[in-house]
Amino acid sequence: MQQAAAPVLRAEGVHKRFGGVHALRGADLVVLPGEIHALVGENGSGKSTLLKIVGGQLLPDDGRLDIAEGNRIATVSQETSLVPDLSIAENILLGRQVRRRGVIDWRATRRLAARRLERLGLDLDVAQPVRRLRPDQAQMVEIARALSADARILILDEPTSSLTDDEVASLFASVRRVREDGVATIFVSHRLNEVFALCETVTTLRDGRTVGSGPVDETTPDDLVELMVGRLLDRPSAAAARRETSAEPVLRARGLGLPGAFDGVDLDVGPGEIVGLAGLVGAGRTELLESLFGLHRLQGRIELAGAPVVHRSPADAIRAGVALVPADRKRDGLVLGRSVRENLLMAAQSRLRRLRVPSAARERVVVGGVIERLRIRAHSQGSAVTTLSGGNQQKVLLGKWLQTGPKLLMLDEPTRGVDVGAKGEIYKLLLDARRHGIGILVSSSEAPELLTLCDRIVVMFRGRVCANLTRDEATESEIARFAGGHA
Repeated sequence: MQQAAAPVLRAEGVHKRFGGVHALRGADLVVLPGEIHALVGENGSGKSTLLKIVGGQLLPDDGRLDIAEGNRIATVSQETSLVPDLSIAENILLGRQVRRRGVIDWRATRRLAARRLERLGLDLDVAQPVRRLRPDQAQMVEIARALSADARILILDEPTSSLTDDEVASLFASVRRVREDGVATIFVSHRLNEVFALCETVTTLRDGRTVGSGPVDETTPDDLVELMVGRLLDRPSAAAARRETSAEPVLRARGLGLPGAFDGVDLDVGPGEIVGLAGLVGAGRTELLESLFGLHRLQGRIELAGAPVVHRSPADAIRAGVALVPADRKRDGLVLGRSVRENLLMAAQSRLRRLRVPSAARERVVVGGVIERLRIRAHSQGSAVTTLSGGNQQKVLLGKWLQTGPKLLMLDEPTRGVDVGAKGEIYKLLLDARRHGIGILVSSSEAPELLTLCDRIVVMFRGRVCANLTRDEATESEIARFAGGHA
C-alpha cells in the first residue's frame, strides 16, 4: 500500500455537543484505501460519536468531513443485526435479491451470496438459517452483507468481544482478504493485543480530541495506554494484596453436575482468595456460576462458610450471601432505564422487609459513598444507567452486588467491553474486596486477566475440571494447553 494514496476518509476538527456535554472537541481521523486503521480510546472518549458522524447517523456541529466519491460506508458491531430465522443468502442480499421478471430467482440469489462469502474465505451452506451459525460466522455474514452493498469503508465496532481466540483469528483473516480488494477498515477494540495483531495505523482519542495517530509498528501498548488515559497506569497484582486464607472455605463444592453442561466438579474458594475459572467457550464456566447462583438445579453438595446450602433460586443464593456479576450487564445485570441510585440499591433492598417508606436522605448518603469509593463517573445519582460509559456501568453493577455484603462474589467476564483505564479500576476494587475477606470466583476468557488477579486458576475442559494451577504454576501457555484438552 502506498502512503501517498489519497485518503478515502478525512475528518478534521470535528465537534459535537449533546446539551451540556461536549462529546467531540476537535477530533481528526484520516483513513487510506485498503488500510486497517484502529481507533482506540477509553469509554467516553468520543469514539462512538465520531463513528456515528462518519457513518451518517449524526451531524457534526463543527469541523470538516470528506469521504471520497463513491465510497460507501458500512458498520458491523458486536451485536449483529441479522434476522436469525432467515437464511444466510436472504440476510446477505436482503432487499437486493436477484430478480427475473419481478420474481426472486432463489437459485441465482444463493449463488451470488455464496460468491460473497467466498470473498471472505468462507464455505457455508447459504440456505441454512443464520441462527445455526457460530458468533464469528454471524459476524462475517454481516461483513458479507456490508460488502455486497459495495461498501468501501468498513467499520468494525468491538466485533470480537464475544468471540473465542480461534473465531477472532478467522475474522481477522477475512478482514485481511477484503483489504486486498482495496476496502478500508476502521477497527475499534479495547483489546490492545488485537490492535497490534491486525492493524497498520492507530488513532487515539481522549476527552473528545485526537491525541495521537501513526503506524502501529512505531508504538507500544504502554504508549497507547498513556495516550488514552493521559498517564501511565499502575499494574495491580494479586500478589501485592495476597491474604492468607483460613482453613474454612467460603465455598466448598463437591461433585457438582448439570446435565449437558458440566459434571463431577469440585471447587473451593477461601475467604480473601480470588480463584479463576478458565476454559474455552462451551467448557461449562458460565453454567457453573449460574448454577451456584440458583439459576439451574444442581446435582452435588454445596457448603457456604461450613454450612450446607441448597439454592433453588437466585433469591436463596442472595440470602445465603452469594452474588453474581453476569457477563452481559445490559441484558442480565442492570435496569438501563433506571437511575444509578436505583440500580445500586435494588439488590440490597430486595433482602429487606419494610413497613415504612425508606429514607430518601439516607439512600442518597449511602449511594454517594458508593459512587465516591468506586469512582463512578455519572452526572448525578438520578442519571439513567444507559447514559454511562461501559466501564462506569460495570462499576455500578459491581457496586450493586457489593452493597449486599456477599460472602462469595462471582464474576463472569468482569471486564468485557471495558477500556483499559476502567479495567484497572475494576481490578483494584476486586483486590480491595478480597482484603475484606470476600471469597471471589472469576470466570474469564482472557488469560492475562486471570494471571493478574488470581491466587489459583481452575481450568475446565468439556464440563470437567482438568487442572487446578497455583499462581506459580499458571502461565498463558499452561492455561491454553489444559483448556484445549492437550494435557
